[in-house]
Amino acid sequence: MSESLQKFGLVPIFTQRLEYAELIWPQIGRVMSVQRTNHVVICEEGVRIVELTPALRQSAAVDRPTVGDWILLDESLTRIAKVLDRKSLFKRVGAGENTELQPIAANVDTLFIVTSCNEEFKESRLERYLALCAEAGATPVVVLTKTDLADDVQTYVERARSVQAGVPVETVNALDPATLNGVRAWIDETSTVALVGSSGVGKSTLLNALAGESLAATNAIREQDQKGRHTTTHRELHRLPTGGLLIDVPGMRELRVADIEQSIGLVFEEIEQAATQCHFADCRHESEPGCAVLRAVETGAIDRRRLDNYRKLLRANTIATATLAEKRAQGRGFAKMVKEVKLLKQNKGTR
Repeated sequence: MSESLQKFGLVPIFTQRLEYAELIWPQIGRVMSVQRTNHVVICEEGVRIVELTPALRQSAAVDRPTVGDWILLDESLTRIAKVLDRKSLFKRVGAGENTELQPIAANVDTLFIVTSCNEEFKESRLERYLALCAEAGATPVVVLTKTDLADDVQTYVERARSVQAGVPVETVNALDPATLNGVRAWIDETSTVALVGSSGVGKSTLLNALAGESLAATNAIREQDQKGRHTTTHRELHRLPTGGLLIDVPGMRELRVADIEQSIGLVFEEIEQAATQCHFADCRHESEPGCAVLRAVETGAIDRRRLDNYRKLLRANTIATATLAEKRAQGRGFAKMVKEVKLLKQNKGTR
């Protein structure tokens, strides 16, 4: 095991499936940042700016290397030849008309879902992040920032804890080092933590406070509408002086979900549990007779807002997942057509 790469989170799980011939330490590296056409990689030879092999460039976006990935370089150490098996992957559906799954950060142990103690705080947004985190296979921690500006921090803590039972909630004032101990406890020497949240909630400020130096530019939330401005423009993996690694993810205006039906059920466990008592197995919890979920809403056992967001996320997930499935089918159909054309040409050539 490479001692220099252990500082960047290399543990046996990433290399144990490699063939002996592939296990050449100088060729193993970790993606520190992704730029437009190049990737910045740390390996035993130091930091390198590398490209992708043609095969990786033509692969699906979700299969290409992203920040946090462990990879295998080619013999020249100038191109990424292979992405090693991931233990977790935080991903989303592309924004706008792009419906392709996009990788955001790989091999994340803990996801800090950062939100501020002001009007930016939204339970529905936290629930969306928690569903994506559950799908990724990481441990979620809600981090409440700007506590020094809030009159009643405990109210925000209670609201954050209401989104999913058992999810840890930490409160910080990034300008006061004494408040960072709870967050630091989640970071050990080899762990990788990603920071996600809307623009302007204090992710970059938190990153700088944990690092003890300025690693990222910071910006404030606009006072007139409590909306943030983008500060981080690309994802980058930072190694902390005290050990551990942090990924600051740019604020995402659109956080579209797909293929996370099971994860949604984990976040809205009380709704899924009540749904087992509905009269109809395919109950949509809208106006059907004998709906146990609606009955629970009437008695106050289930919050109406959570049910509305649950249905909203299910609809979004169904639409996006169907679109992805259609695109995959089209891709398979196109690949089959290309194969048939090649075979036809080969047959003609043998006549």
